[in-house]
Amino acid sequence: MSRQRKFYLGAGLFLLLGLLAIQLLGHLQSYSDEVKHGPAPQVRNNPYLAAENFLRQRGLQVTRADDLRQLSHLPSKGHTLLLFSDRQGMNAETVKQLMDWTNQGGHLVLVAERLWDEKKGTSGDPLLDPLGVQQFLSADLKEAEETDTTTDDHSKPQLPMADTFDTDEPQADEHYPQLTKLYLPDEQAPAYAGFDTEFHLNDSQNRAHAWANSGDATHMLQLYAGAGMVTVLTDAWLWENRHIDQHDNAWLLWYLTQDSSVQLVYRADRPNLLRLLFKHFPLALGALALLVLFSLWYHGVRQGPLLAPASRARRQLQEHLHGSVVFLLRHGGQQALLVELQKDIRHCAQRRHPGFERLPVAEQWQLLGRFSRLTPGTISQLMRPPPKKPLAAPAFTRKVGQLQQLRNRLDRVNNTQRTSASSLRKVTGNRTQP
Repeated sequence: MSRQRKFYLGAGLFLLLGLLAIQLLGHLQSYSDEVKHGPAPQVRNNPYLAAENFLRQRGLQVTRADDLRQLSHLPSKGHTLLLFSDRQGMNAETVKQLMDWTNQGGHLVLVAERLWDEKKGTSGDPLLDPLGVQQFLSADLKEAEETDTTTDDHSKPQLPMADTFDTDEPQADEHYPQLTKLYLPDEQAPAYAGFDTEFHLNDSQNRAHAWANSGDATHMLQLYAGAGMVTVLTDAWLWENRHIDQHDNAWLLWYLTQDSSVQLVYRADRPNLLRLLFKHFPLALGALALLVLFSLWYHGVRQGPLLAPASRARRQLQEHLHGSVVFLLRHGGQQALLVELQKDIRHCAQRRHPGFERLPVAEQWQLLGRFSRLTPGTISQLMRPPPKKPLAAPAFTRKVGQLQQLRNRLDRVNNTQRTSASSLRKVTGNRTQP
């Protein structure tokens, strides 16, 4: 192909590609899209992060704690403690420390966690029961109202109903019955907060000096405690990150904590390492426990190293005798073996000298010395009853060897005597034959 044709072919391809690009660009349309990745990790880990930042913007000093152990170093006057954590594991010592801190001038803001049990006469809350604050379901208030309409007012006790904050103030129109209204002096309109309307607080001892109500129930009570003050809420969800910007929730938080330093505790039940492991890695812990059990079983069967079993073809009489002696020594001890050797020696002496067992001990020892050609002192040392205290290994071996030597000498004497007797009988028998 010539250079001119290559040029025309390249120019044509370039033109076609340009037309195709123009066609595609004519159908393309730009647009913007927003991708939400959810809240940041610090927001997910702290449900009250927005509340902390809001209070700091208002010039308040806010600190966060994971437990109540720091309460001992926290001053009472000029401090507000927002206790939003679970109190199930709170002991009596912590309750006393918390109430002492409040009585000395601190402001305690907490959430009522448990419902009042009419049968038991308690809710089980160690903080609210002494203050006389009871929590009911708002549905129980409606049932009590329906029951009161059909019965006499004095025939049956009623559940406490929500009170108004100030009877001198004119009641506002119920435009927001699901919101909690807080009336303030010198204010024409109330502040609205988004408490959960399913619960109701009752001041059974009439100690509250301020409260906030919704259309059906009371959701906040304030009581004096010594030089301090306790604010009880039905819930603290209105101050979480997703609810604090609604209604007057943020303003209410500032109103309760104004002119004070704030300590926030919302996670006092921090789990320990073992609880976290059981929660997130139960299968791994189960497998580890089984591995430990099998290891203990495998290594706990024996007390020493394993020995390879010996072949049956190589077992001889000497090995069986050695095993029998080891068994007797293990179960009967040295004394039993020494006594058996002494019995064998007496039996050999009895065969040599009938009536040996009826002789005195001294004469027995003399006969044994004459038969074996050993000194009487050696015989007396060998034939005495063995001591109860075990002998040392060298002494025991030496004594067993001496007893065996004595028994072997008696056997040789007996064998020599039997051989002589048989030879004499043969000679005598040959002489008497005709």
